[in-house]
Amino acid sequence: MTQEPVVQYERDGRVARITLNRPEHLNAISDAMPGELKAAVERANTDDAVHVIALSGAGRAFCAGYDLKAYAEAPRPVKGSQDMPWDPLVDYQWMRYATDCYFSLWRSLKPVVTKVHGYAVAGGSDIALSSDIVIMAEDAKIGYPPARIWGCPTTGMWVYRLGAEKAKRMLLTGDLIDGKTAKDYGLVLDCVPADELDAHTEALIARIASVPKNQLMMQKMMINQAYDNMGLNSTQTLATLFDGITRHSPEGVAFKARCEQVGFKAAVKERDGGDPLAWKNAR
Repeated sequence: MTQEPVVQYERDGRVARITLNRPEHLNAISDAMPGELKAAVERANTDDAVHVIALSGAGRAFCAGYDLKAYAEAPRPVKGSQDMPWDPLVDYQWMRYATDCYFSLWRSLKPVVTKVHGYAVAGGSDIALSSDIVIMAEDAKIGYPPARIWGCPTTGMWVYRLGAEKAKRMLLTGDLIDGKTAKDYGLVLDCVPADELDAHTEALIARIASVPKNQLMMQKMMINQAYDNMGLNSTQTLATLFDGITRHSPEGVAFKARCEQVGFKAAVKERDGGDPLAWKNAR
């Protein structure tokens, strides 16, 4: 049976529209999604008619992060959770592939405008923050809860968008923030009421699409090289290694065992609450 694409692509005049398309799962990241996203970005970049890429999610959310329930609840070894002792480079290779797929948005010669509604959580925030411009609904939520246990944002874009202090505020708590707070922090360009999100985003996309492609490419390349010079690739290398470590640390192993015992959703609810976690043998 042929698997249905989880990323949709269409060209609308000068705009390439890329849509994450697992609405029944809040567009949670499947094994196929990173590669399909990269392929869609490459398709837009090779289409001479495209000036700008519009990225969005179908259904009730932009992206709810990795679809980890099966991996978390199944006994080791599973993807991202090896038998011990573990090989850090196995995790690194897997997650670096995904990171590079998301970062095709950042490296795209065509600018990318992302529209966030519902949630852009965990890996979903990695995707959104790899684009050039993010516009959120006021009531949408963004954050990286696995920073508490079992994750590290591999793209590193929290620090490059927020600076050190606000990035620490987000990643030392794993809290979610709404669109208004994300705008106030400088994480996203703008936020608007949910019923105005489409029109507001389309107005900006149309404005960008009116500019010649070579001008758009030069401005984006000039800005991005400044981040490269600041060490963006080194940050991503370290973060991707750390991401694998989080799933194999004593606390990560205990979290995995808890997922097998009570289910992924219940374990996440415990992890993301405010109380110390007795089951994780915290040190």
